[in-house]
Amino acid sequence: MPYPLQEQVSLRPFNTFGIDVRARWYAPVRRAADLDEILGDGRIRGLPRLVLGGGSNVLFVDDYPGVVLHIDIPGCEELDGDGADRLLRAGAGVSWPALVEQLVRDGAPGLENLALIPGRVGAAPIQNIGAYGLELAERLHTVSVWEAASGTTRDWTVEECGLGYRDSAFKRDAGGERVIVAVTLRLPRRWQPVTGYVELERELSVRGIAPGDAGPHDIFDAVCALRRRKLPDPLDLGNAGSFFKNPIVSRARHAELITHFPSLVSYPLAGGRCKLGAGWLIEACGLKGCTRGRAGVFERQALVLVNRGGAAGREVLALAREVQARVLEKFGVVLEPEVRITGAQAGA
Repeated sequence: MPYPLQEQVSLRPFNTFGIDVRARWYAPVRRAADLDEILGDGRIRGLPRLVLGGGSNVLFVDDYPGVVLHIDIPGCEELDGDGADRLLRAGAGVSWPALVEQLVRDGAPGLENLALIPGRVGAAPIQNIGAYGLELAERLHTVSVWEAASGTTRDWTVEECGLGYRDSAFKRDAGGERVIVAVTLRLPRRWQPVTGYVELERELSVRGIAPGDAGPHDIFDAVCALRRRKLPDPLDLGNAGSFFKNPIVSRARHAELITHFPSLVSYPLAGGRCKLGAGWLIEACGLKGCTRGRAGVFERQALVLVNRGGAAGREVLALAREVQARVLEKFGVVLEPEVRITGAQAGA
């Protein structure tokens, strides 16, 4: 069947903010070979490209003037491991929350701390997702990448992916030159619980479970409960989860801030650095629960910006800039967006 290249398609169903913009061209990608055919089409030659997965980490500010490549590659298979780990290869279009839940049910633990993170498998290494004491980098084996220069797919090592805090080499991709088509994960055969994160420890304790005795299902259920309490369902209230990264500062800067703001939420990191709680910074500026037009800061988690109904991308962007300005003014700390902002106004 020929690939379906469509013109003037609404992207509202394909982004969790629910922003109603249109793509000049839109093409679902169900296998790596589709990319050669789509990008060889003369109608889109020379136009900008946007690779889109679940749309859970993007804010559209304007209509997209090029072609949106919507990654919908299915499939999941177990590969031969090295004894210490099970290797699982999943297509880039597979739902990440569904995959984690299925693995826990099937007795293949290792990802339960990353439960309910929205989006698709292909986006996980781009963002280097992480939560409740676990980073994807700790469970990643290789990433299968289609490279436009050669028209072939190659497995990238973890080192090649350049993973950092909510960052990777893929974030610097020049318009669909490298497209993730599958991800291979490492699941430890000798599983041990990861329960050092304070909120997770507290939730387990409330459930009468000692952190060291927690099983995969216990951690999965606790993480799901935590996320559901803190984050709104995009079907009810448009959002993209945490809008900003938690800023990282030097130990000296952290000490200076603590002197003036003793209740500042922070976490020590290796190398003498500290991670600050961005949600705490925003709340301390009096912005939690605020509304600007049809956009707002979520009442239960200040790190989440929401579409209260019919908001345009520029309204959410204006609110994000206000939040950044207020935090910078009060604390001298720069908040960087975790969400990808797409449109002419994004860098304005």
